[in-house]
Amino acid sequence: MSVRLAVFDCDGTLVDGQASICEAMDSGFAAAGLPAPDHHDVRRIVGLSLPQAIRLLAPDAAQADQAQVVEGYKQAFRDSRSQGRLQEPLFAGMAELIADLRRDGWLLAVATGKSDRGLQSCLAAHGICDHFVSLQTADRHPSKPHPAMLHAAMADALARPEDTVMIGDTSFDMDMARAGNVRAIGVDWGYHTVAELRTAGAVAVATSARHLGELLG
Repeated sequence: MSVRLAVFDCDGTLVDGQASICEAMDSGFAAAGLPAPDHHDVRRIVGLSLPQAIRLLAPDAAQADQAQVVEGYKQAFRDSRSQGRLQEPLFAGMAELIADLRRDGWLLAVATGKSDRGLQSCLAAHGICDHFVSLQTADRHPSKPHPAMLHAAMADALARPEDTVMIGDTSFDMDMARAGNVRAIGVDWGYHTVAELRTAGAVAVATSARHLGELLG
């Protein structure tokens, strides 16, 4: 019997972490003595692994400075989390959608540019960690759009590509879905435009959590 697997991106799809991401990026660049990037540019790279994101934001910086930005970013996130300042609210309706999908027999996974620790902490804070059968992060895989995270999620769930859907808010997610030969559905509440999502291969773009549930149904 085949299983249905829905793989979610995290930042920009499940949760709105842009405020904390931009704050941590400012801190990371300051730690390396570099001018902070425009927050619009920061939002554009959400979803990529942190080292790749930094390379895009500071392409002319020395490798040592880029590495210092990475470490400064990680430390800023740790400090924000330990001090209770971290802002990663679930988007409206996502908790209910996740519960509905599980009740309808879907298996759920996450494929994200976050770290293992960051993802676990985020999902646990919202009480939804146990709904996911596979959690794939940039700690153990190449950055999106490489399909390694998708392949690992499908292996964990024993799901076939034709029974799997990737759900995300960026063209990186759509490109990863295409590379993994799975269906791609975009969401319009994240960091890339609807046009970009469709150009990258989204078969549909949800306008709300309820709409996403209808598309999956």
